[in-house]
Amino acid sequence: MPEEQGGGKIRWVLVGWMFVIASIIFVDRVNISVAGKDIITQFHLTNVQLGSVSSAFLLGYALFQVPNGRLADAWGPRRVLTIGLIWWASFAALTGSVPAGLRGGLLLFIVIRFFLGAGEAVVFPACNRVVARWIPISERGLANGIIFAGVGFGAGVTPPLVTAIMLNWGWRWSFWLSAIGGGLAAVVWYLLVRDEPEQHPWLGAKEKQWIRAGTEGAIKKLDLPWRRALESREVLALSLSYFTFGYAAYIFFAWFFLYLVNTRGLNLKSSAFYSMLPFLSMTAGSLIGGVINDITTRRFGQRFGRAGIATIGMLLAGLFIAFGSHAQSARVASVILAGGAGALYLAQSSFFSASADVGGHFAGSISGLMNMACQIGGVITASLTPWIAGHYGWNASFGVAAALCAIGAAAWLAVDPRRTLLVSTDLAATREQNISSVGAK
Repeated sequence: MPEEQGGGKIRWVLVGWMFVIASIIFVDRVNISVAGKDIITQFHLTNVQLGSVSSAFLLGYALFQVPNGRLADAWGPRRVLTIGLIWWASFAALTGSVPAGLRGGLLLFIVIRFFLGAGEAVVFPACNRVVARWIPISERGLANGIIFAGVGFGAGVTPPLVTAIMLNWGWRWSFWLSAIGGGLAAVVWYLLVRDEPEQHPWLGAKEKQWIRAGTEGAIKKLDLPWRRALESREVLALSLSYFTFGYAAYIFFAWFFLYLVNTRGLNLKSSAFYSMLPFLSMTAGSLIGGVINDITTRRFGQRFGRAGIATIGMLLAGLFIAFGSHAQSARVASVILAGGAGALYLAQSSFFSASADVGGHFAGSISGLMNMACQIGGVITASLTPWIAGHYGWNASFGVAAALCAIGAAAWLAVDPRRTLLVSTDLAATREQNISSVGAK
């Protein structure tokens, strides 16, 4: 981490805690899939009905992205994310508390998961608001790479962790323990974070100067130019591409464990091991993509740095997913598909770095709009994937995801992160020259 350039490392402490938060929320995101086999049995559900539970979470998550992003911009990410984590922890605990044999259990699961998604929707818009105000443009690739490595890490440790919890205490404890973790994360977040660098008592003058030189600086409160945002080529292209990203990613989050158990015939322990691989690959992909993002941004400019790695990553993801699903061996298929997940997450840092670049002071709102499109993709794949698999086979399900990855890669060709909502093209070119000169120091 380049803290020696900024004369301090408080900004990296904040990034590190956002990694922890991402890890915690994705434990809950995946344990519904790992615990799904027991939930299906105990509540007499079908795969499609379990898919509707996942879709309900993602629908709540999608619908509240923009409102929660606006709250993070208006009220500050410190208070908004604290409230969101406490809300999230409460509904995670309720997920594990649905009584067995309850009439209407499916409906209750759907309602609980919808509201859990609504609370969790604040996490990444609020984090991106912190990135936009605390992290210089030349460091945003690495910062977002670290944050979203938490997604892969949390999802990766979940299958063996939840399997062990299920075998010893039952599936409900996997939700209760994640709820406790979310509550503790909220307390630490409130104590650790400030909305603006100037407000933080631990921040030194040299690091503060470094941050302000590499961001838009202190600016007054402004209203988001929604018309300009919705007409922005960059915002629309990022949203389209992130929709395809979400469709592909949620096959791994929602269905990969059950795919290995029910279709590939692996036992519970083997499935727990092999279903870790895509998420560990996501962790590595996020970090590698973030590092490459910053290096190429400093050397070749924002457009090549953000869009280049994202285009390559999504194209590779489509190829791995398409070929991996056709492998005869379950273990070989798991490894190749894991490569597809890792390649997909090479692009992850670019999405949130570019939305912070384009959004500036409105990074929470713009990333919320983009992330809403991603979650709509997740809503669709949560229910559509088992339907396609049931009618046409799992190869067809993965084939649809691979084709969408190619479309997502093409959408990045329309993205120029220098075209911000509040900065003219001429000023953007000047700013890029400043980024290059900072990288050369």
